[in-house]
Amino acid sequence: MINIELARKRDKKLRTMEKITIYCKNTKTSKQYDIGTTAAEVLADQDIENKDDIIAALINNKCQTLSYALFHPKDIEFIDMKNYSGRKMYIVTICMILSKAVHDLYPEAVLHIEHPIADGYYCNITNLGDKMINEEMITSIKVRMQEIIARDYPILKHEEKKEKVMEMFKGFGENDHVMILESLNMCYAYYYEIDGYYDVYLSPLLSSTGKVPLSFDLFKYHHGMFLNIASKKDPYKQAEFYDQPKLYNAFKRNVDLDNIIGIRNIGELNKANKEGKLFELVKIAEALHEKEIVRIADKIADNIELKKFVMISGPSSSGKTTFSKRLSVQLLASGIKPITISLDNYFVERDRTPRDENGDYDFESLYALDIDFFNQQLQELLEGKEVSLPTYNFETGKRVFKGNKVRLKDNNIVMMEGIHALNPALTPSLNEDEKFKIYVSALTTISLTNHNWISTIDNRLIRRMVRDYKYRANSVQDTISRWRSVRRGEDKWIFPFQENADVMFNSALIFELAVLKTYIMPLLQEVPKDSPEYTEANRIMRLLTCIKPMSNRDLPSTSLLREFLGGSSFKY
Repeated sequence: MINIELARKRDKKLRTMEKITIYCKNTKTSKQYDIGTTAAEVLADQDIENKDDIIAALINNKCQTLSYALFHPKDIEFIDMKNYSGRKMYIVTICMILSKAVHDLYPEAVLHIEHPIADGYYCNITNLGDKMINEEMITSIKVRMQEIIARDYPILKHEEKKEKVMEMFKGFGENDHVMILESLNMCYAYYYEIDGYYDVYLSPLLSSTGKVPLSFDLFKYHHGMFLNIASKKDPYKQAEFYDQPKLYNAFKRNVDLDNIIGIRNIGELNKANKEGKLFELVKIAEALHEKEIVRIADKIADNIELKKFVMISGPSSSGKTTFSKRLSVQLLASGIKPITISLDNYFVERDRTPRDENGDYDFESLYALDIDFFNQQLQELLEGKEVSLPTYNFETGKRVFKGNKVRLKDNNIVMMEGIHALNPALTPSLNEDEKFKIYVSALTTISLTNHNWISTIDNRLIRRMVRDYKYRANSVQDTISRWRSVRRGEDKWIFPFQENADVMFNSALIFELAVLKTYIMPLLQEVPKDSPEYTEANRIMRLLTCIKPMSNRDLPSTSLLREFLGGSSFKY
């Protein structure tokens, strides 16, 4: 067994014979160091404030542990938990600590870290025999996690022949790890160790357990438990917990369906792909989407006399547009004719558009919309008046009217789609019982392994990168550079209102990353390695490495995925 961190430092003679130049971005200085010097040793030598908060390093724009040894000239940037990449390393590390704690106390149990909820993670434990998850059990796991952190165990990264690593995890009975390792197209495989406990992660972990703050909690939540992690703003405080029962139920419903279908992780998806079973899987997944859209259309039809306004919201690249079009088809089949209103046509004129903290136009702000004029038109529709709907000219930044006139009749509903649709401040003129509210998002439920989930945010980013390149002439690098700003807007204007929804629609398809991989991998490889965006591009490529690609030829023309790939029968 090779311990990478120790092996890289074994030749002390080599370290004293030659020097390498390291450029530290934090201090904007270059300095020579011995070959084999670790990132931690460079950190100790640099004049950087708040060194105790540093948890990792970006080395040539790749996220690495502080124990990473340097053998060639590099650029290095030290990061803390407030950094996007640093926070991801922290999350993966605390999940491994949780996994070890469960294993130490209940060796036969199987931990499932299933999905994010409210800035934390819902987890479940199976194979407990006649035991049930209870408060006492969860308390003991939390205490064990605290002990692991306090003892500051080194987190060791090992590399061995893939077959040997697979055999080791097969002996542990961890077939989810075996299947993901089998999917990797490489001779050697990496895995991590904390004090004799082994696990597989595709993302790097912190250098030791002591780098993880004790600002976390673990408590009973529904049938499982909730891992409440450190705050984004202050890593030494717990993130504020806010219950999201509707989002939890939406995830649970889809996790249950995955279990029924028998595709719970990427290894099982790859196996189905290899055995030629994906055609059937595509049909099932698309049928489940259609079934849910019909169910929502029936709910709207049952309440048409009271609820005349259908409000559809969701984050970027959630598939809101195609969902709205498919919902319209089902409503028409029920004898209901939707009047579609785009919130994008109600922007204020350019000189009234609010600006963000950088002085740029903030088009994602609620107040970029002419709320007064919008509500005036809604009231006129309710009163049975004919209304001239506007069109917004994005080039001139002005509203124009092109003769699009509508009147609300008995068999009509008004359908509005936009990021602010669930925000009560958008429609103060309407009573809540006049609105049917729908939240759409790609709630990814398929995982890499039992301890490795696939982020819904990553799923949406991959969708957006493909769409922006195909239809908006934006490079992947451009999309990544804007993504943080998009995410900030979602955190402020979308996610706080998602629990207002009457129904939630999951637009994710269990096989979609296998289809998207074919399109996105060549584009990710074009991101310059010397650009800040390469950090994220490299992380996404690592994620997709273990997914066997599939063709889109079996996708129906009405599939939500067609919104991003092309070939849709809908007009956008």
